[in-house]
Amino acid sequence: MDNVPDIVDLVLYFLAGLSVLTWTILFEKSYVFWRQKCANTSFITHYAEITRLTKLPEALYKAKGSLNNLSNKAILNLKAWSKDASLDVSTYGDMLKQSLREERHQQQVRMESGLAVLASIGSTSPFIGLFGTVWGIMHALKGISASGSAGLDVVAGPIGEALIATAMGIATAIPAVLAYNYFLRQSRLAAADMDHFSERLQLLAKHSHYKVD
Repeated sequence: MDNVPDIVDLVLYFLAGLSVLTWTILFEKSYVFWRQKCANTSFITHYAEITRLTKLPEALYKAKGSLNNLSNKAILNLKAWSKDASLDVSTYGDMLKQSLREERHQQQVRMESGLAVLASIGSTSPFIGLFGTVWGIMHALKGISASGSAGLDVVAGPIGEALIATAMGIATAIPAVLAYNYFLRQSRLAAADMDHFSERLQLLAKHSHYKVD
């Protein structure tokens, strides 16, 4: 039974690893969303001035980001479709809508990558820490029973050490949960921007008869 306390140590090391992973994802996603937000803001500024689809390529050279990727794919598709004389305006509209929807889905998948890890860490870390605490207390009580002494000085030390695992689990879960909720909201806001862009692009394309120079 001498190796039992090592399990508590393993729990602490594991929680420390999860904490490092959480902060790594947090900093990486913070940079990604900050860069994308700046890029989308810049794109929207130029895009708001566009009144015809033929002017859309100019905005592509002035800004980058998820909205830029949507418009870039739309332009490539429209150029290819405009060469097909068998396609009517209604078909163009349906194809453009489907193309934008697929690209939006791919963009959102990329934005939400890593969020499942944060959600898992946030929901499981307290229980992992609690497991380490319960295991440590069980071992401490067995040691106290074997020694035949139940004084406060004998009980407080081992149980106090065991409770560190629970504290570590909570400390790991809190930033993971906060980061998950924040990044999920940012992802939904970006998705809303893409939806708004897609709707306006379809109107521009229809007004321009789906022709791009």
